[in-house]
Amino acid sequence: GEHRSEENKARDEYRHPQETLTFFGISPTMTVMEISPGGGWYTEVLAPLMAENGALIAAHSSPNGGSYARRSLGGFLQKLGENGEVFEAVEVATLQPPSAVSPAQAASVDLVLAFRNVHSWLRADQAEMMFATIAESLKPGGILGIVQHRGGADLTLDQMKKTAYVSEEKVIELAELAGLELDARSEINANPKDTKDHPRGVWTLPPTLAAGDEGRDRYLAIGESDRMTLRFIKPAE
Repeated sequence: GEHRSEENKARDEYRHPQETLTFFGISPTMTVMEISPGGGWYTEVLAPLMAENGALIAAHSSPNGGSYARRSLGGFLQKLGENGEVFEAVEVATLQPPSAVSPAQAASVDLVLAFRNVHSWLRADQAEMMFATIAESLKPGGILGIVQHRGGADLTLDQMKKTAYVSEEKVIELAELAGLELDARSEINANPKDTKDHPRGVWTLPPTLAAGDEGRDRYLAIGESDRMTLRFIKPAE
């Protein structure tokens, strides 16, 4: 749609929104919850899809969080306000562990989406709590869709926290601990060119390019990170 910037559209090459959402089984009549939508890249894609017959809950940071949380939420709300018609169906909820962990009513959500969040949860030592919150919010038979920077099975927890690359094994372990089951995986968001040995972890690559001009062309040639795409299901009672 017209509400998406050229800069955001350009990232479709790496983020494959249509294929990813189709794999997760989205439909326009669902209640969907997006976890930590940040600046709203995916919210721009989701909102028009859910506008008429569905519901979209944006589980964002608390207005009473730290300065980063407030800046992030403020930018997101500004985006919603500037494109009111597109985003009118979006319900903004608060998800800020450990104090605010009920962004939706229990067993009310058909599909939860978590795009590149798991490393942040690990860094904050809140991953188990986040997966438990998600599992509680899902209806029986509901789906959790995760896209996450993917590292090797041999990564330590400290390495995951430092680089933002997380092993599939770790994500599956966390989901299963919360009572969810792996339903399917996809290579839609894979990038075999990603060597994963960058000086500043995943942030070395675009769009962040944390190393500045140093090696910039090489990192642009790699593109965005290699990512897992995992679909989990909450077992029916």
